[in-house]
Amino acid sequence: MPEAPRRKPPASPDRRKLLVAGAYAAVNAAVVAGLGRHGGGDKAEAKPRAKGPTTPGTVAGAPTVPPDDHVYDLVIKGGRVVDPDSGYDRIANVGIDGATISSISEGTLKGRSSIAAAGKIVAPGFIDLLSYEPADKGATFKIEDGVTTNLGMHGLNSHAKDFFDLYTNNCLVNFGGAFDEPWMRSEVVGLGVDEKPSSYQIGQLADLARQELPQGWIGVDFEPEYAPGTTFEEMVAMAKVAKEFDVPCFFHGRYSAVGTNAATLDEIINVGKESGAAVHVEHIISTGGTFDMAASLARVEKARNEGHDVTACMYPYNYWATYIQSPRFAPGWQERFRITYGDLQVAGTVDRLTEYTFNTYRDSGDVADNKLTAAYAIPEADVDTCIQCPWVMIGSDAIITTGNNHPRATGCFSRTLGVYAREKKLISMHEAIGKMTILPARRLEKTVPALRKKGRIQRGADADITIFDPATVIDRSTVARPAVASAGIDYVLIAGQVVKDPDGLDSSKKLGQPITGVF
Repeated sequence: MPEAPRRKPPASPDRRKLLVAGAYAAVNAAVVAGLGRHGGGDKAEAKPRAKGPTTPGTVAGAPTVPPDDHVYDLVIKGGRVVDPDSGYDRIANVGIDGATISSISEGTLKGRSSIAAAGKIVAPGFIDLLSYEPADKGATFKIEDGVTTNLGMHGLNSHAKDFFDLYTNNCLVNFGGAFDEPWMRSEVVGLGVDEKPSSYQIGQLADLARQELPQGWIGVDFEPEYAPGTTFEEMVAMAKVAKEFDVPCFFHGRYSAVGTNAATLDEIINVGKESGAAVHVEHIISTGGTFDMAASLARVEKARNEGHDVTACMYPYNYWATYIQSPRFAPGWQERFRITYGDLQVAGTVDRLTEYTFNTYRDSGDVADNKLTAAYAIPEADVDTCIQCPWVMIGSDAIITTGNNHPRATGCFSRTLGVYAREKKLISMHEAIGKMTILPARRLEKTVPALRKKGRIQRGADADITIFDPATVIDRSTVARPAVASAGIDYVLIAGQVVKDPDGLDSSKKLGQPITGVF
């Protein structure tokens, strides 16, 4: 078929405006099964663990321990230092030289400058593995939420060279992302979202991935819900390329385009089985697990126990959001998601939709009316169950661009700490930190050396550090007001430099480094 006319690609947060034309399908209820709890809150979160290692780990290749009289560039004093990699969790001092952690000691350290961290938790900078392009506005709110590394593993609407040329030496946070298979199939190969590719076109896509991965992408993203013409054969072929480069595949599953959660997850798991690639379920809380979370997690656990490399992420909210002209709102959405018009709210407004306003937005065909709309369609029990699963990590699936966005873009990480660790005590602070740091680092670090020094508070690790108050950390953004910064994140350091302190954020420090693979 002839190639479709090229269009200027939208920013990734608007990807669904590109992918939603056509393609409607239904989804049925899934089976119910049980899954036990995996967590348990700390009784006194301001205190370190009573058990665990007495010294933190050390990053491979770390320099020798400085002598006792060494004067560090910066010392973080007296905080509860949490290293989720080694399990270290104690009151200690952290010595930083340049962009690197040089020492962690329960003894005195001397510094040219210092941060008093008594009563605070000193954690690795948070890694958001499921974000989008880190333009300044969005990156600012990420830092306010404790994020130091922003990874667009939901795919970035760009060629790798263009993306890295744009943000290198021009980004507030560390940045990287995934090869965006649905964008490439549409913008480069010319396939419509409903169109199934020929074998030749699958070959084109595979060749594109082989060209683009060495230029910086660290994974391959698929979105069969929004591009339902995507075939199993297509995904397996692309996943085999991912396996060649030893990077994971990320999937926004067919929750609305296949009958059940089980079918959605089986498709993803089977792509991994057929290709040998590692696979990751994006926001399983809204796509692949809703109303069926225990059974869905058990299904993935079974595959893991059989030796397959499968992980998942979630955002800790009981509502999802997508564009109103999306296939997710195809006829039958009320039955699929067990909601009605009054359960929908256009982000950035206070008004719930009616049948009239819903149809006005949905049927207009005007891109300006294709509003990101929140759907209160996730049972709180699903959120509670999912967040306790030890291999489920946190990913926001959002970055703020305008007022029309989900509050997960600005509060995802603080909400995990403030609501689910401190208030509900479903997981400990230590476990929550691990879901936002070491788990995403381990998911990607096999071929990404930069991530072997992130997600950790260890000697030799990068001095990307978030210091927060466990008693006050909380999200403050809402569907009506999504662009509100989190509270309780006191300090954020990137490459050893303070970019946020209690007085505010310094947006002049563009210290973010590219996160790329070595193949």
